[in-house]
Amino acid sequence: MNKLYIGNVSEQASALDLETIFEQWKIPFSAPFLVKSGYAFVDCPDEKIAMKAIDTLSGKVELHGKLLEVEHSVPKRQRSCKLQIRNIPPHMQWEVLDGLLAQYGTVESCEQVNTETETAVVNVRYGAKEQARQAVEKLNGFMMENYALKVSYIPDEMAVADPAAVSSRRGATPRGPPRQGSPSLGARPKLQSDVPLRMLVPTQFVGAIIGKEGATIRNITKQTHSKIDIHRKENAGAAEKPITVHSTPEGCSSACRRIMEIMQKEALDTKITEEIPLKILAHNNFVGRLIGKEGRNLKKIEQDTGTKITISPLQDLTLYNPERTITVKGPIEACATAEEELMKKIRESYENDVAAMNLQSNLIPGLNLNALGLFPVGASGGMSPSMVPGPPTGAQAAYPSFGPQQPESETVYLFIPALAVGAIIGKQGQHIKQLSRFAGASIKIAPADEMDAKQRMVIIAGPPEAQFKAQGRIFGKLKEENFFGPKEEVKLEAHIKVPSFAAGRVIGKGGKTVNELQNLTSAEVVVPRDQTPDENDQVVVKITGHFYASQMAQRKIQEILSQVRRQQQPKASPTGPPMARRK
Repeated sequence: MNKLYIGNVSEQASALDLETIFEQWKIPFSAPFLVKSGYAFVDCPDEKIAMKAIDTLSGKVELHGKLLEVEHSVPKRQRSCKLQIRNIPPHMQWEVLDGLLAQYGTVESCEQVNTETETAVVNVRYGAKEQARQAVEKLNGFMMENYALKVSYIPDEMAVADPAAVSSRRGATPRGPPRQGSPSLGARPKLQSDVPLRMLVPTQFVGAIIGKEGATIRNITKQTHSKIDIHRKENAGAAEKPITVHSTPEGCSSACRRIMEIMQKEALDTKITEEIPLKILAHNNFVGRLIGKEGRNLKKIEQDTGTKITISPLQDLTLYNPERTITVKGPIEACATAEEELMKKIRESYENDVAAMNLQSNLIPGLNLNALGLFPVGASGGMSPSMVPGPPTGAQAAYPSFGPQQPESETVYLFIPALAVGAIIGKQGQHIKQLSRFAGASIKIAPADEMDAKQRMVIIAGPPEAQFKAQGRIFGKLKEENFFGPKEEVKLEAHIKVPSFAAGRVIGKGGKTVNELQNLTSAEVVVPRDQTPDENDQVVVKITGHFYASQMAQRKIQEILSQVRRQQQPKASPTGPPMARRK
């Protein structure tokens, strides 16, 4: 959603006028303004900058006596049921907003978006396209407590490709009509969270949680509107068993509290004296953000709830069990409050990851993003990889192929902070070995060029999908381990070697191709001049940017190289080998 529509543009306005306004407000743009009669379009480098442009300019900045209207540009074919509503009064009660939204149809979801603005932003999904259309028409400019609402569509590529797939995404069953007695106007629609609550409970309490003929677990399920799976057959003989709770965040918390109460009662009845802590399982990709820089997030939750929280070490992770155990000690009510805060942070991390993935979801044709393991929801219907029955038989078993032919292997040289080498290698090389198996790539760390080198080179060899997975995990690991600040984007330099005769094609006439590449991908792409080709007659192309920008730039450069290779191949005669000429 980086393309912007600028409305209410004066007839006298020019592209230069709009450029001046964007530069005045320090809003970057990645392509020239396209000015039409009364409106214009422009591309921003990323979603964050697009949001800044909307919040800064829309309805606030004049051009030739007219207030500009700035919103996301969404083609008609991608206008479905999803909307974004901005400029909501900061102290607005949810009941008031829900009541307003419900006037135009069935609200299937309404989720707040974290922004740096004073006013609130929500993403809303209606039950039908016509309902969303009416909401846009009626609510755009609607005044609430002296704030004019700004409403725009959120592009929905899935709805265009396969409407049926949207309702059943992530294995969910299509929604039926609302049940009798469901919340009326003013109540927030209760939706199942995409991130289930995962708990570990002592095996000796499993019988009490299930109850006679399953009566206890049925009651908990009914009271909390949850689906609860007790994985009794997992890890036969283990001292603890996992429980997965699928419900709304509130439902998950209620079920958690009931399970803790049952365990405490059972401990008293069986005269068990030691404390029974709450144990939550969380995917490792979320744990770094949960802990926060210097442990600030975790310390705050401990202080606010009066609990003691510890997290299992990284060394306990395996390729097929990427979950860490969060142990919470304290009274039941304190543990229940801590669970709410912990899971809130985990769900926020998940939502941010999904949003980032969706921005570049068609980066590699046929790539199964859910299977990458960058976050835990996938084909298993919301379960983490540790719950998928049986590991795949090979590194590529769970992933789609790129076509009938095996894709060619590529080599990328990725530069990471020297201090991060230990985190990437792991104890006795465990992490880098697991990462190599997971991605299906060869991953090696080159020796340091100098004693005090600030960067180290990671050499990754493998096909495009393996590159995506390996690099994605490395970027994520650096963020997790706090080598970059909480609000700082992970940007790394990557090198690709190209044949010296193809370097000109990457640059283009007068630098046209490389400039277009940078505008398209938001990555910095440099082909250093006066390079001396190496022994294989190759030169280096340098790519610097965040993960998705770097991936897109790498793919585009590989496309150029494929075209060059095809043009270099001798053309075969359609009728077979050439005939000998008669004398």
